[in-house]
Amino acid sequence: MAGKRRRHFLKLTGAALVAAPYLWRRDARAAGGRVVVIGGGAGGAAAARLLATAGKGLEIALVEPKTSYVTCFFSNLYIGGLRSLESLTHNYAALSERYGVKLMHQVAVAIDPAGRTVRLAGGDMLSWDRLIVAPGIDFRWDAIEGYGPEAARIMPHAWQAGEQTALLRRQLEAMEDGGTFLIAPPDTPYRCPTAPYERASLVAHYFKREKPKSRIIILDAKNDFPLQDLFEEAWTRFHPGMIEVLPADFAGGIKGVNPAAMTVMAEDEAFAVAVANVIPPQTAGRIAVQSDLADRRGWCPVDPMTFESTHQPGIHVIGDAALASPMPKAAYAAYRQAEICARAVVEALSGEKAAAGVLGGACWSHVAPDHAVRERAAFAVIGGALQRIELEISPTGESDAVRAAAARQGGAWYDGITAGMFG
Repeated sequence: MAGKRRRHFLKLTGAALVAAPYLWRRDARAAGGRVVVIGGGAGGAAAARLLATAGKGLEIALVEPKTSYVTCFFSNLYIGGLRSLESLTHNYAALSERYGVKLMHQVAVAIDPAGRTVRLAGGDMLSWDRLIVAPGIDFRWDAIEGYGPEAARIMPHAWQAGEQTALLRRQLEAMEDGGTFLIAPPDTPYRCPTAPYERASLVAHYFKREKPKSRIIILDAKNDFPLQDLFEEAWTRFHPGMIEVLPADFAGGIKGVNPAAMTVMAEDEAFAVAVANVIPPQTAGRIAVQSDLADRRGWCPVDPMTFESTHQPGIHVIGDAALASPMPKAAYAAYRQAEICARAVVEALSGEKAAAGVLGGACWSHVAPDHAVRERAAFAVIGGALQRIELEISPTGESDAVRAAAARQGGAWYDGITAGMFG
């Protein structure tokens, strides 16, 4: 991205902008009702907490099979040796004990839109007046020859945090100096667009300190990537010659893998690697696809004013599973969607008209320890469609002090958003 494109603001007239700034009202009152939330990530947990504080009369149930949640966002800091896994791990106790959310640590296996029920793996049936589906992502396991759940035990994707994240970290620690680490990012859309390149940056930092003869190959399914000039600037400064990017036009992207031989195949070349981080193409979480909430592309179309599904009335979809372009599939986006969705649910159950809102936020990408860059954006509903109305990206050439301040801001944001999710 050229420097002159670093900062870009769309100026809109008052007549064109139909959305207004949004603030969650703690004194909102619902007429009573049962709301079931499927998925306890950034969107689902936040929605459950917000609804639980919305007023009297709402019964909130959160369906999430895990008893603790490891955030994908900031997990690259763990992979690079800069944070502990424990610091990324959160539980749901406060949602239950402080806010009265009913926790169901089971898998949701079926949604009946007509009967307004959710069936759980243990046989329980939950009835609902409004349903919020926030299942995150699933993988297109058939997209890369030889790559599936078993192969991921050898060549981890580490794109759902927890066991996979820890596996990739252990593999990097065990790798001999002089080995090759290959990252294969997918084509868009996918969860957290800048994360593969942040991961390369922080692994390079680890290699520079512990395994300086090692190298990193980014076998990309795209020809360019978000914040490319910022990452390349940092790689030239901090890790010259260590990271090689192979764009789609050059290598064709990843075509297949052989985990037994630890090889990754591109269009005309096979790479022998010590560690492979294979990130497959993605779709909405399985329950959303099985419940006819997703379109042919595998993502869930929604009304951007309420995040109600355009396929199934009464069901809202938020977070990575939602088709909410140009919003990225990122934690800050999921949280803002939870705010709008929770407001819409309260107003739908109370008979009021839901109001549109401006969705905005920022994400931080670490290009080196204590060096982060920021991307801030705002989105609004204009003419019935979600559009980006503001974009601000860190420029190249910033001072170390500015980048260090951005890293601190990112850390404060992490503490704030996780508090908003889990109380």
